[in-house]
Amino acid sequence: MRVFVTGATGFIGTELVKELIEAGYEVRGLTRSDTGAEQLKRVGAAIHRGDLQNLESLRSGARGMDVVVHLAFSHDFSKFAQNAEDELKAIEALGSVMKPGNLLVVTSGVGLTKAAPGHVRTESDPPTDEPAIPRRPEQAARAAAEKGVHVAIVRLPQVHDTRKQGLVPLLTQTAREKGVSAYVGDGANRWAAAPLKDVAHLYRLAVERTGAGVTVYNAVQEEGVSIREIAETIGEGLKVPAISIAPEKAAEHFGWFTHFAMLDMPASSERTRKTLGWEPTGPGLIEDLRNMKY
Repeated sequence: MRVFVTGATGFIGTELVKELIEAGYEVRGLTRSDTGAEQLKRVGAAIHRGDLQNLESLRSGARGMDVVVHLAFSHDFSKFAQNAEDELKAIEALGSVMKPGNLLVVTSGVGLTKAAPGHVRTESDPPTDEPAIPRRPEQAARAAAEKGVHVAIVRLPQVHDTRKQGLVPLLTQTAREKGVSAYVGDGANRWAAAPLKDVAHLYRLAVERTGAGVTVYNAVQEEGVSIREIAETIGEGLKVPAISIAPEKAAEHFGWFTHFAMLDMPASSERTRKTLGWEPTGPGLIEDLRNMKY
């Protein structure tokens, strides 16, 4: 089976490409750099030059492939709206050259769903349509399904190892700059999490087991880790105090990151585990935070 992977040299893509090749798949990876090309070459993947802004490079990369896994997204938050628009156009371009029965795997997030406060997000929750959150990967993917392309939507939590942990490094950076590791109020708001290698394995299972229509998967190991526990662990690592910030003072401390620092986004993966037979076995988020180099 032939698989085209965008974001093939990124945090998750690097692990996924290795796993797919070890399982016998023929992998073509998108890269825009010589360093990325060398990385793909070392693991036995075919090199495809291009990027998210070059839509023809995406279309040519996806043509003739059985599966497309779209992982790429720019995390430059100063251009968040533009990055969301680029993502939408990229998914549309990929889907435009795929044939009925091909599989398109699109990456979303558990935080990109409609959810009332305190609600544990499930696979059946609809994607958000809030103007303040411009990303719409799931809506773009569903458009491809209308022409017979099989679609898998993978909603990510905070994906972690001892190098990266989703949004958590932004908390670490703020704590390093401010000299305190802060949480808002009682810090009871939660972020779902999952280890990197288990998430890469889930993508492979999705490639192998997704059928017709649109299937949503939540790549969640831990339903919710409190921001207070995260902040306290970061404080221990940096040897700075962990403190509570009043909600009205949060913007002064966290700046543009305030919305995320206050966001409660626990999530369940019960349906995903049953559907894919996925059983994550890696370390928890706090364990990886304790073992990282600060």
